[in-house]
Amino acid sequence: MRQATVIDGRSLAAGLRQSTAEIAGSLRKEIGGAPGLATVLVGDDPASRIYIGAKARACAGAGIAAFDIRLPADISRAGLVVEVERLNHDDRVDGVLVQLPLPRQIDPHPVIAAIDPAKDVDGFHPANVGRLWSGVTGLVPCTPQACLLLLRTVHEDVTGAEAVVLGRSNILGKPLAALLLAANCTVTMVHSKSRDAAAICRRADILIAATGRPRMVKADWVKPGATVIDVGINPVADREDRRRVVGDVDFAAVQGVAGAVTPVPGGVGPMTIACLLRNTLLAACRRRGLPDPLF
Repeated sequence: MRQATVIDGRSLAAGLRQSTAEIAGSLRKEIGGAPGLATVLVGDDPASRIYIGAKARACAGAGIAAFDIRLPADISRAGLVVEVERLNHDDRVDGVLVQLPLPRQIDPHPVIAAIDPAKDVDGFHPANVGRLWSGVTGLVPCTPQACLLLLRTVHEDVTGAEAVVLGRSNILGKPLAALLLAANCTVTMVHSKSRDAAAICRRADILIAATGRPRMVKADWVKPGATVIDVGINPVADREDRRRVVGDVDFAAVQGVAGAVTPVPGGVGPMTIACLLRNTLLAACRRRGLPDPLF
């Protein structure tokens, strides 16, 4: 049986990180210092600590200054906003990222809205969301951007392709749909209220799964030869109760049907962090009126 091409996110991310390191080196000479990324972690969530650590290591490898801000879990929304505004006015900082999720007492929306849109490297600020949907240059969310770059390794041109986005979250599904529309795909969004989700997904030339439900997408959800991008990161336990991470796609089953598929781990995840570094350099250039670097 023919097996789908496995899209190697680690290799693509390594190439993008190398490009960002070279650009950061040139930019450091031009602006008289390293571009800077500030990450804000509220509380002590174990998964968030891992993500923040990975981002700090990636910054170090790319020649980007990392500012690691740790705040207590019981901080108020007002106190967090004060910290965000301080970073907005810090000229050493080109990108500000508030790690989600936040503790229950803090509504994330006003916190995200407090970030300077020019430093919003997550691309979540309402101004950047509006720019994305309007086709105006802004900072694009990292994971959707990573999905599109992975897709480009398989399809040089996706014009006219039927794309289905499984999931409609504000941070993944919706910006993914906007990017695919901008690339001239015909886009359908599938969500928990959709009728016969499997039948809709089977029409897709491009299927992107972002539901947070482990191995939800089975082989009979996939059109033969389709490209499948798996955004899911779901911790599960095997028969020996060992923890591992799986995606939203049943990889072993889908590999026998799809034309190309991303693995988990090793697909979207590494590319997301590489795109964060990319956004930081874009923000550094745009804040100074410099042309966008060519990655």
